Amino acid sequence: MPSEHWTHPEPGDGPAAVAAQPTPEQVIAGLRATSEGGAELTQLLTPEGERVSSPQFDRYVEDIDAEALRGLYRDMVLVRRADREANAMQRQGQLGIWVPLLGQEAAQIGSGRALRKRDMAFPSYREHGVAYARGVDLKEVLGIFRCTDHSGWDYQAHGFHPYTIVIGNQVLNAAGYAMGQKFEGKVGDDDGEATICYFGDGATSQGDVHEGFVWAAVYDAPLVFFCQNNQWAISEPTERQSRLPLYQRARGYGFPGIRVDGNDVLACLAVSRWALEECRHGNGPVLIEAFTYRMDAHTTTDDPTRYRLSDELEEWKLKDPIERVRAYLARGGFADQAFFDQVQADSDAFAAELRDYCFNMPEPPPERIFANVYAESTPMLDAQRAEFLSYLDGFVGAGEH
Repeated sequence: MPSEHWTHPEPGDGPAAVAAQPTPEQVIAGLRATSEGGAELTQLLTPEGERVSSPQFDRYVEDIDAEALRGLYRDMVLVRRADREANAMQRQGQLGIWVPLLGQEAAQIGSGRALRKRDMAFPSYREHGVAYARGVDLKEVLGIFRCTDHSGWDYQAHGFHPYTIVIGNQVLNAAGYAMGQKFEGKVGDDDGEATICYFGDGATSQGDVHEGFVWAAVYDAPLVFFCQNNQWAISEPTERQSRLPLYQRARGYGFPGIRVDGNDVLACLAVSRWALEECRHGNGPVLIEAFTYRMDAHTTTDDPTRYRLSDELEEWKLKDPIERVRAYLARGGFADQAFFDQVQADSDAFAAELRDYCFNMPEPPPERIFANVYAESTPMLDAQRAEFLSYLDGFVGAGEH
């Protein structure tokens, strides 16, 4: 819950609502509070599944009744099941690599479901849950990690840009897109548009992220910077990258920052809706630090046992984002065992569908690399395609391609 020393900006206040400087004691507490997220943590649902009232943010989830919360629970279970299946398929040689999201389902589903159809999301490479929330078929995500495709979905139709592998580069792209929304007059009221950009705590050490902060702030771009602080930039802990809690960095650029419990889907939804509302009304960017934990490796090429203790992982298992919603639903009588069993069955079927597709994924024809380079083909591109295919035809068995 927010401390008495911190005042979160109210909707409509804009950059002028940047909080007062914290005391040195608060700064130190924020840095050392690696298990709870610090005194500034915004939380609506505790790890035990108890609802916490928030005068500021309750109104952003007034429409989330029992049915809607069951839907958020189902979203997270299906996304986790798909993630675990993809992780297993990489181990079986069906994917070249996989980037797990285990433990970050609430941050992704909560923020993803806060977006409206005309909003745009810019992911990094771990946002499988946001992709799902934006209606992207996760089969298309598998193609990226099988190295047969690169984000082949219609990004305009889904409001979800291609995955970005270069750390932090998507922040520049998002800042430019959001500036365009501002220049085109698409902000200023409840019907305005907004952009959200996802990155991790490690990316905050990249210059591209800070350049994005500068440009978005100067131009009051309608951009929500959504940092999933899972506390490990591969093997580097957050405290070795920043002397301040990450959300407080926004102050230096002149816009609001807020820290939310990234394992609380209800709080992530509420805070994201608030931040997007700020952006739609033309009040400039907002930084959200979703304080969460990566419960698996950075990627399937990483061994987290080499740099973190198992006790830390066990502690965070008690704060599982899915289990706290399950506890709330069960305790309040909002869902019975039949519902949970059905969700589990649906998730198994979902995983089986992804597995079947991955094992039988067709190899793309070589000319595919020339597709979608431009909106319309050019004589030079046509010549390059013809030359490349002619070259391939010179090999034995070339007719099979």
